[in-house]
Amino acid sequence: MTSLTASDAAARLREQFGVEPSVEGALVVVPLALEQWQPAARFARATLGCAYFSFLTAVDWKEQGFEVLCRVENLDARVAVFMRTRLAPGADRCPTLTGVWRGADWMERECWDMFGVRFEGHPDHRRILLGEDWEGHPLRKDYAVDTPHAPYR
Repeated sequence: MTSLTASDAAARLREQFGVEPSVEGALVVVPLALEQWQPAARFARATLGCAYFSFLTAVDWKEQGFEVLCRVENLDARVAVFMRTRLAPGADRCPTLTGVWRGADWMERECWDMFGVRFEGHPDHRRILLGEDWEGHPLRKDYAVDTPHAPYR
């Protein structure tokens, strides 16, 4: 699939999911509804050849809720797909991508640890950076930074 271009990938995603991806060089940025998250991931892996899982993280937009971001790549074609989805305000659940990319495992655990986003269907949902007795999620906007905590490991 080395003949794939970012424009081709955007067109296929548009056709398959009815979304409006933007193309920035070799990067395709695709906004997805939450229910499209896993299907789009499977599509990116199987159809677009994005076998490399680069990263996953979240952004806490406070009253607007969380946004979960993920970048996957087709290294042969040098095309990257940047998937983004919004969780409803007050929601903290997102479908896991561990069934599509094993590399999502630790990054989803880190996202849980730091932001409190729980990935439904994750095989090992426990803290990865902070102790199990740690209270809260330090990268959330509502986290009280002046609260004394035991040192993390």
